[in-house]
Amino acid sequence: MRASDRAYAALKSDIVEWRLVPGTVLAEVEQSARLGVSRTPLREALARLGAEGLTAAQAGRGVVVTDISLAKMTELFDVRLALDCKAAELAAAHRNPHVFTALAQRFEDASSLIAGADPDQRAYYALVSELDLAVDDAADNQFLRQAQGQLRAQLVRIRRLAKDNSDRLLASAAEHAQIARSIAGGNTDLAIAATKIHLHNSLAHLLASKLSFDAGSTPSRKAHPNG
Repeated sequence: MRASDRAYAALKSDIVEWRLVPGTVLAEVEQSARLGVSRTPLREALARLGAEGLTAAQAGRGVVVTDISLAKMTELFDVRLALDCKAAELAAAHRNPHVFTALAQRFEDASSLIAGADPDQRAYYALVSELDLAVDDAADNQFLRQAQGQLRAQLVRIRRLAKDNSDRLLASAAEHAQIARSIAGGNTDLAIAATKIHLHNSLAHLLASKLSFDAGSTPSRKAHPNG
């Protein structure tokens, strides 16, 4: 793996896991030493993170980890609503029903991953990623896939604010199951509607979590699988 790729992967993981919190200055000398790379590949990594909206240059401070404001979260979900609904519509029209029926069943059985005797929320979020990829594959639209990729880096970090709320995750699992069932059945209208409901509920919960975080709480430090 190239040095710039290693630096990018390490910094991105630190940002989305909240080990590098919003406002952290990513000084070149310090980060180069910490990551064991020279300043040129570090700059390449920071440029990639900047393109994803995870870092930004600030006058007098250098490159910093970007903040997640309530306004930014709402704007992100405005775009996500358009993209996810279109992806669900296309997926329902071109799906392999067996793939989505199986995913729906796994979401319906996901309570043990979220709030069972031995919960594994890492596995649950891996399942969410499987559904995302299955929708991408079924929709089969290169430009839509690229646009979704730009959003998901931010979404992983935002989800991190509230990922340990088992009640919300159980509701989310039911919503994902409905999306998968709708796509499996080829019902485009229901797939769009189910996606809208899920996004509305997710945004409402995340905004409330952000307010709580700003009031003084901190996100859990447990590992997050992706996004």
